Amino acid sequence: MLKVENLKFSVPDGKEILKGVDLVVDDGETVVITGPNGSGKTTLAKAIAGVEKATEGRIFLNDIELTDMDVTERAKNGIAYGFQQPVRFKGITARNLVELAAQRELTESELCNILGMVGLCTKDYIDREINTALSGGEIKRIEIATVFTREAEIYIFDEPEAGIDLWSFNNLIEVFQELKEEKKRSILIISHQERILEIADKIAVIDEGRITGFGPREEILPKLYQSDIHCPGECDLPYSVKEVLQ
Repeated sequence: MLKVENLKFSVPDGKEILKGVDLVVDDGETVVITGPNGSGKTTLAKAIAGVEKATEGRIFLNDIELTDMDVTERAKNGIAYGFQQPVRFKGITARNLVELAAQRELTESELCNILGMVGLCTKDYIDREINTALSGGEIKRIEIATVFTREAEIYIFDEPEAGIDLWSFNNLIEVFQELKEEKKRSILIISHQERILEIADKIAVIDEGRITGFGPREEILPKLYQSDIHCPGECDLPYSVKEVLQ
């Protein structure tokens, strides 16, 4: 179980991006975080993964406190994170990245299965460098494949649908469902995409650095289709579903 308590994050000029976020992701649960652009979604994901250091608050995974751990230590303790904008690596191939994630050498068949999950043909990509010769969407899919390869307790994805074609996106949805149903893994996804919202067990809505709605998909999603949404404290969200599900 992932537990986030009163998480805050401020940039050097003092502006608060996260203003006391509380969040729980239970074992085997899929939670999707959505909200307007600039609301703090990506910052929250990075703070949980350790890419950004929270200003205040505490983070726990399976009763182990991660708050003071760096990104490497958090990865060792079970967090796998996929960036919204993957980095490019000169001289490193797709095979190198996937095997690094798996922490062992992989057979051609294993590599084919892993890259095939994200719609890539192994023979075309396995020995290609992760550099400017690949499109942003191709690099995004390779990174998602490396995240899936990890044996993690919780998988965190920041807008995994960005730059992915429809066929690969459908495959991605299937892999999310497999992680949940067969491997019983927890998943935290940052997304505006309607189909991803529809596979969530719970949806968290964040606005201006605060969680303003959180609950079962059946409760939150219909409210997103209305002109506004109300959390238990009757806090209005100042945006419509057209802005959220773009």
